[in-house]
Amino acid sequence: MFIVPERDIADLMTREAAFDAVEKVFAAMASGDAYNFPVVREAIGHEDALYGFKGGFDRAGLTLGLKAGGYWPNNLEKRGIINHQSTVFLFDPDTGKAKAMVGGNLLTALRTAAASSVSIKHLARKDAKVIGMVGAGHQAKFQLRAALEQREFEKVIGWNFHPEMLPNLEEVASEAGLPFEAVALEGLTEADVIISITSSFDAILHADHVAPGTHIACMGTDTKGKQEIETALLGKATVFTDEVAQSISIGEAQHAIESQILRAEDITQVGAVINGTHPGRTSDDEITLFDGTGVGLQDLAVAAAVVDLAVAKGLAIEVDF
Repeated sequence: MFIVPERDIADLMTREAAFDAVEKVFAAMASGDAYNFPVVREAIGHEDALYGFKGGFDRAGLTLGLKAGGYWPNNLEKRGIINHQSTVFLFDPDTGKAKAMVGGNLLTALRTAAASSVSIKHLARKDAKVIGMVGAGHQAKFQLRAALEQREFEKVIGWNFHPEMLPNLEEVASEAGLPFEAVALEGLTEADVIISITSSFDAILHADHVAPGTHIACMGTDTKGKQEIETALLGKATVFTDEVAQSISIGEAQHAIESQILRAEDITQVGAVINGTHPGRTSDDEITLFDGTGVGLQDLAVAAAVVDLAVAKGLAIEVDF
């Protein structure tokens, strides 16, 4: 069994490798070669924490396993560590033996950013020039860095509940040599691509904040009750997701389904666009929306890639188990 500690992940996993792993697993899911197991996510009644498991099996990549972890909202303030904590466990699909244990914190950030980046590659207009961000926390910086690699963007605009955090976005924009502007929510109509990455339980982005032809990547809603997007906006958009079952139960689409603005059969796996079995965007005026709920197969794909890299570079710790 191999162990790849959290401390080594940054030297092993790149944004490019994460993107490739996530794009491939989305395609495998849409073709029926990979499937996710039901998600377990519970409030544990201690430290206000949410804890759970996401797992699955990819026949194409022969990847089996799960990610265990969750959200500890007091970590940063009390302990100086990030609130999201997770570990990925991989198993040999031929024998069931434990194959690897991998630090999952940075991998989670990279795979989440890769998912929205994949959606931008396949669904955003080719001439997209302005990217808008709703949210400016830790994950937003990963999102923005990955997204900027998918189009020749010329400007970054952003909004956040706490404006004092907007320098996080300005920092990433500056790294890319792009101007940054803080805007009101109404100012997001300038954006050709919008990424929402918050922990909100109330709709932030409304239909009148979004111009025709925009691609929206909704990345913050992954739990029952969470909501970033007004349901009316989902009714106006062509909706894609990582997995339909999660989208309608714990993703952004849950509220549109409940209000009967959207039906499950109206939602398409983004992997179908990658595979060429769905056309994706069909006009420059179409609003496309990706509901990124975060599936276990994403975690397994990037973890398997990092284990291969760690073994090749002699950084994996091998133990008897």
